[in-house]
Amino acid sequence: MKKMTLIPLVAALLLAGCATALPELPAEPPPPAQFKEDARWTTAAPAEARDRGEWWRAFGDPQLEALVQRAAEANTSVREAAARVAQARALVRAANAQRLPQVDLGAAVDRAAGANSATGAAPATLYQAGVQFAYEPDLFGRASGRRDAATLDAQAREALLQSTRLAVQAETAQAYLALRALDVERALVRETVEAYAGTLRLTQRRYEAGDVAELDVARVETEVAATEAQALALDRQRAALEHALAVLVGAAASDFSLPVAPWATALPTIPAGVPATVLARRPDVAAAQASLLAAQARLGVAEAAWFPGIALTGAGGFASADLGDLFRWSARAWSVGALLSLPIFDGGRRKAGVEDAKAQLDAALANHRAQVLVAFREVEDQLSALRLLHEQSLAQARAVDAALRATRLSDARYRNGLVSQLELLDARRSELRNRRQALQVRSAQFQATVSLVKALGGGWGESGGRS
Repeated sequence: MKKMTLIPLVAALLLAGCATALPELPAEPPPPAQFKEDARWTTAAPAEARDRGEWWRAFGDPQLEALVQRAAEANTSVREAAARVAQARALVRAANAQRLPQVDLGAAVDRAAGANSATGAAPATLYQAGVQFAYEPDLFGRASGRRDAATLDAQAREALLQSTRLAVQAETAQAYLALRALDVERALVRETVEAYAGTLRLTQRRYEAGDVAELDVARVETEVAATEAQALALDRQRAALEHALAVLVGAAASDFSLPVAPWATALPTIPAGVPATVLARRPDVAAAQASLLAAQARLGVAEAAWFPGIALTGAGGFASADLGDLFRWSARAWSVGALLSLPIFDGGRRKAGVEDAKAQLDAALANHRAQVLVAFREVEDQLSALRLLHEQSLAQARAVDAALRATRLSDARYRNGLVSQLELLDARRSELRNRRQALQVRSAQFQATVSLVKALGGGWGESGGRS
């Protein structure tokens, strides 16, 4: 009769286990329907698995394409992220294995004397061989919850791998484009040094002829030296960028070099309204969401620790005092067992586990919310940057045209003795300053375009950026 009373208890526990559900997530504020910077840009449903394409090909630069491909294969950050994905997938397999029966094959030899040595019982040897079976039914979702959490962790790692790849691609492109812009600026400054050197030779001849004072020579010498110093500073910046590129492509800085070449990179235009999946394709947002769901699953596991546990065990094999008779049918032995454990008192361990899981869920929720806000901010930043940089480039182009015209006029007037040397030097300084600013604005346009691609989670359009 006592055994029969366990049947209603086990049935009740089974029903309770079926009713166990994951805790609900707190509601988040809805995202904005469109971007403030450009209303034609909107959000869409998640699509983080969508192909991001080879967006860097839109720049039409073979050297850039080669560097990005090299970084994808050899960058150490990408390799580390890939290893963490493999680790997470192994943990998923381990969590799945815990839900399956465990079967072990074992053998043992025991030799012991009688319980009372005064009887003089002779030592006896017992040989055993058999199979052990153990299985814990997942009545309350503990094992499935751990499996779900591990699976979501693996998804988060895969999204972080995508995020790392995108970040490395963007950093490689930005470093390369900054280096090419710097090459053009270096050439411009060197050209200005040559122009100042020509002015210095002319001024020295005029000084020797008695037409100008020594002060005029000193002024031009000052400009020559100062401009040479600027050129050397740009050389130092280029060396640093080249070293940064070496690290990005997985090479030693001592073994990597990128020769000076014409800057023929095209500046692609991202069509307004095409990437309607800003949050949908950002891998960092997808990773934060997977981590949030994993924390939710772990909270369910922690809450399920309050429920009873049931373990089923079994063993079958042979046992004999004579090794030669071990596998006879008469030596067979077997056992079957079931264990029901109901937690009563643990000093607050399970309560602390639930509180810890809740805290982790709150932290994951805050992190997910932060990633969403950062995603919108970064897109807004780059949209406004591209709009304002376009307007700035137009204004700067007008300034360069005016500065070039002023330099030509001042040089002609100075050679004819109509204006002082100060006016010519001032015109040259203004021309150099405005031409360098124009180059910097164009470089900033390239940087902002790459940053916008990164903020969008990759390329745009069906071809990933080649429209």
